Amino acid sequence: MPTTAKTNAGNFFEDFTVGQVIEHATPRTVTEGDRALYGALYPTRFALPSSAEFAASVGLRGAPVEELIAFHVGFGKTVPDVSLNAVANLGYAECRFREPVVAGDTLSTTSEVIGLKENSNGRTGVVYVRSTAKNQRDEVAVEWCRWVMVHKRDSSAPAPEPVVPDLAKVVAVDDLVVPEGLDFTSYDFTAAGEPHRFDDYAVGEKIDHVDGVTLSDAEHMMATRLWQNTAKVHFNTQARPDGNRLIYGGHIISMARALSFNGLANAQLIAAINAGAHTAPAFAGDTVYAWSEVLDKAETSAPGVGALRLRLVATRGRDESMTLRGEDGKYAEGVLLDLDYWAFVPR
Repeated sequence: MPTTAKTNAGNFFEDFTVGQVIEHATPRTVTEGDRALYGALYPTRFALPSSAEFAASVGLRGAPVEELIAFHVGFGKTVPDVSLNAVANLGYAECRFREPVVAGDTLSTTSEVIGLKENSNGRTGVVYVRSTAKNQRDEVAVEWCRWVMVHKRDSSAPAPEPVVPDLAKVVAVDDLVVPEGLDFTSYDFTAAGEPHRFDDYAVGEKIDHVDGVTLSDAEHMMATRLWQNTAKVHFNTQARPDGNRLIYGGHIISMARALSFNGLANAQLIAAINAGAHTAPAFAGDTVYAWSEVLDKAETSAPGVGALRLRLVATRGRDESMTLRGEDGKYAEGVLLDLDYWAFVPR
């Protein structure tokens, strides 16, 4: 007889408890294939992850892949336990990239539940987790917090005492981890593709990245499978009432980051993600554009290395006015992503 006794239905909201630690299954070894497929999915052209010679010229050991590859791999490990029954991933905070990931590194992820809050409808709740992805040497490659809206198994189940964690709005400059050996004093601006350096950017400046990419179901599902993200809403048309596959939020992040090359080609390394919100759903057929705002600037102790705090905004359709919020304080129509991050740039 058919049975589901051995299959994983995923955790529902009432299965989580504050303080719970989850060791996620299936360690994942990053390969050069990940780098190649990432470049096929996103129009990325950043010199450092594109060229082993460029990476060596700025003092890095090995040839690191894009930071977001590490993030996606680590994130994907958490999905079967945290967000298999999600309505949507809501936001990020306190994300730090602490160790560059190179082909051959194997990442394993652990999460701790740090908050729970049932929604007023009684059918869903928000789960807050702090996740850590470590390499085979037990070094932390990337760590982050996120919160996700998850279905309840039984709407009549009692609500837990609400616990909402107090998360930092910004990763402090002193807490940014500069990769060992990073040195931009002999930075090759010709190879990188743009002349703009730290002093060329002003706080408050906005940059229209101009280019757009139209989303397709095939590509976003390929990306989501690449990171072994099993969330039903990304694949199964029966998982949403409208019958649409929801684009994985990480796909929008990587697309916007790749588009930001045009104007921020020298923002070579993501150091931290301070905050992030998927402000509206995206679906196949949407055309994604991006713009950035310089929020802050800081010096680092590494030779020739500065840090820019940037707001990266992805929009459905191009918004030449680069408007984030309307007069009512709500996100402007078409805004898909509001991402606040630090990047290392040459001085």
